[in-house]
Amino acid sequence: MEEEKRTVRAVERALDVLLCFASGHEWGLTEIAGRVGLHKSTVHRLLATLEDRGFVTRDAATDKYRLGLSVLELSANLSRSDDPSVVLLPEMEKLRDQLSETVSLYVRDRTERVRIQAVQSTQAIRRVATVGARLPLSVGASSKVLLAFAEPAVRGIVMSDTAWPTQLDREAFGKQLDDILAAGYATSFEEREPGAAAVSAPIFNRSGKMVAALSVSGPSNRLTPDRMHEHAPAIIEAAHRMGTILG
Repeated sequence: MEEEKRTVRAVERALDVLLCFASGHEWGLTEIAGRVGLHKSTVHRLLATLEDRGFVTRDAATDKYRLGLSVLELSANLSRSDDPSVVLLPEMEKLRDQLSETVSLYVRDRTERVRIQAVQSTQAIRRVATVGARLPLSVGASSKVLLAFAEPAVRGIVMSDTAWPTQLDREAFGKQLDDILAAGYATSFEEREPGAAAVSAPIFNRSGKMVAALSVSGPSNRLTPDRMHEHAPAIIEAAHRMGTILG
């Protein structure tokens, strides 16, 4: 049993190393060790194994690591027929053209939300959304949607996690989630960063399961609270169409 635990832990560490490349094109050994919280010698052994299997490659000139061809080989076999980031892209573009703001798609991954698709606004001053970005579930319109419309057990697990901000009152936040559940959408105004605002609605498939949160974001001087509430019906309608497309 102890040997099995060590083996699983080694896999977890290797995956943590790979996930570093979700937020950067290349990393040095010291940088990776700092990000995953492991000794450089341990990370070096993990990288050597990943490099041997083609999952990372090392640039001899810079002594930095990048993703290898094995990652591309795996992604080539990823099913696109039911991938929301692919299937819903045309509808996201329609919503962007309708509202002239950046449109994003988020899913929950444990205690975080991940942006899996984004369509940038064409306006000169716009909210730029990076695909693959991981954000906390404790703040932001999409975070609140992903929690408000999740199963009660999920909400409890996330809000009782040690990563939950201690300064954020759970009872008050839970009441806010209940209000969002009743309204059908959520807004955020300069919650996560100054000058940014967003409005979000849930996407349900035909079975009634929430699969993602649809978000429209932009500068707070343009996307005011009144404007967000005006946009809400269009966003809810778009989310409904997307859910029908997903089946």
